[in-house]
Amino acid sequence: MAPVPPTDAELNTLITARLAALGIDLDQLPPGTAADPETGTPGRDSVLASLRSFVRGTVATLAAYQVPTPDATDPEGAKALSQQRVPILYPANSTEWRKA
Repeated sequence: MAPVPPTDAELNTLITARLAALGIDLDQLPPGTAADPETGTPGRDSVLASLRSFVRGTVATLAAYQVPTPDATDPEGAKALSQQRVPILYPANSTEWRKA
């Protein structure tokens, strides 16, 4: 049985919960799709629509990514290789950050 894609309501719940965990409250945005005329802040519904589109189009692609391995690598070895740390641009900064 193929997986059933989430509904808009389910994605809205996911998005608002993830943002709330980060301290972001979408209820601070103006309701609807129209931007606030004074501040230019986008409407809550248009932000949710944009985030739903992002989740549907990007998250699955990122989740399916696997680190490239040589052709002769056995499948179990490929799983282990995928758990390696990713290279970072400034390792010294990351090292200091992790000490805190």
